[in-house]
Order: sequence, then structure tokens, then C-alpha cells
Amino acid sequence: AFGGMIFILVYCTAGISGGHINPAVTFGLFLARKVSLIRALTYMISQCLGAICGVGLVKAFMKHSYNTLGGGANSVATGYNKGTALGAEIIGTFVLVYTVFSATDPKRSARDSHVPILAPLPIGFAVFMVHLATIPITGTGINPARS
Repeated sequence: AFGGMIFILVYCTAGISGGHINPAVTFGLFLARKVSLIRALTYMISQCLGAICGVGLVKAFMKHSYNTLGGGANSVATGYNKGTALGAEIIGTFVLVYTVFSATDPKRSARDSHVPILAPLPIGFAVFMVHLATIPITGTGINPARS
């Protein structure tokens, strides 16, 4: 579900913000000088405000489930320590950011003109794969705004 939703969100927001829906990705693109400081800060604040609004809607419509399940907060699963969980999140976030960089590489676009249109697909698939690997460890929190 997360991978499919990321595919849709990146596809729909690509023309507005370049598909920035994750502060980790925006921060990585800022460090690579692909996004200005002002734009990066604006995007990250907007992403966090969007997450707050989203959780507000979930709590409003599903109050019992929200309270019963702890609001969907991530935690370290039994059998894993905090170091393992941190490592899993760092690797998962790296895989996502690396995929975004690869899928949106302008040099690749020059060679393969179809790649920019398909960029949301590998990004969504990377999110799907990271979730498969890290849900058993932390519940997957590769998006700081969501976490």
C-alpha cells in the first residue's frame, strides 16, 4: 500500500514540487545542491504540516482504531535493539534517496527519454521493497514527517 501510494503521490505532485513528499529526500537533494535552502525549508515545513493534517484526519475518522493502535507510531520490535533499528532505518532511507537520485538523473533523461515519465515507478517500488525489509524491525519510518 505504501509503495503504491508513493507512486501515485510522486506522479501527481511531480509538476508542482518535483514530487517532494519526504523531508529525507528533500534534504538529500538540498545537500546535492539540486534544491535551494529556502525551497528545501519550505518543502520540509509543508511536508510536516501535511503529515500533521493527515494524522488529524485519521484521528477524526478512526478515533477508536487510532487510540487502540497507538496512532500508528513506529517502535522497535521485540528481538531487535535500537542500534539494529537505527541501522535498518538509515539503510532504508538511503535506498529511497538513492533511487530518487537515480530515477531523476538528468543525464539519464538525455539518454533514455522515457525515464522521467517512469520515475515515480522505481521510487514507489523502492518504498515497497524497503517496507518489506523493515516493517518487521521498526514498522518502517523512512519518512521523518510521517514518523
